[in-house]
Amino acid sequence: MATPGEDATYEGLADEVLFRPVRSGNSFEDTVARLLQTIRLGVVGPGEPLPPERDLAARFSVSRDTVRDAIKSLADAGYLVSRRGRYGGTFVSERLPTSRADTPPAAAVDLDDVLGLREILEVGAARAAAARELSGVQRELLWTRLRETAAASVTDYRRLDSRLHLTIAEVVGTPSLVSLLADNRTRVNELLDGIPLLAKNIEHSNQQHEDIVVAILTGNSERAALAMGEHLEGSAALLRGFLS
Repeated sequence: MATPGEDATYEGLADEVLFRPVRSGNSFEDTVARLLQTIRLGVVGPGEPLPPERDLAARFSVSRDTVRDAIKSLADAGYLVSRRGRYGGTFVSERLPTSRADTPPAAAVDLDDVLGLREILEVGAARAAAARELSGVQRELLWTRLRETAAASVTDYRRLDSRLHLTIAEVVGTPSLVSLLADNRTRVNELLDGIPLLAKNIEHSNQQHEDIVVAILTGNSERAALAMGEHLEGSAALLRGFLS
């Protein structure tokens, strides 16, 4: 690994796999997850520098703003540190954060099972909700839940986010769907409680929430399903990045 001040070169299979372009729909979340992989797998070790922002932006095929936001989020979470001066740059922290003691270890949780069921339930719920003829009360309820989530504080965000997702299931009119989704969401939230709540992810999620609700209210089933699927992929990327 290069010493501070030198151009870092990352060659071989790890370079090809970890520094490949990310998906455009969730570029921030995928960039965070990819950087976490490089840290957790030791491709960039404690105290070692990341490539410059411009190089990361080119490798991931994202903007430098996206890279900068991802780096800031991971620095706030304790994974990276920034140094100024001649030998400055962004470095992996010497001591990496540990998971919360009350969070189940990744090995004890089948992420694929939890997230796979979530995709089936929530994408299906969004598609079904858009296909229904919603009442005025149901339409107003969706708008209200959307506004509440968008205005939520960090403390309340996950609770109100969950309520919005449950409301989408509720307007479908199938009680067993709500029950299944609520159980799954409880498992998802237990995992989410073990990772940092990133401000940029909240901003992105709120935009995706709006896309989902608008698609439902305009009766566009395929758009609602696609928007929900993209939204869930962003959360899945962060969960796998932090917990795997």
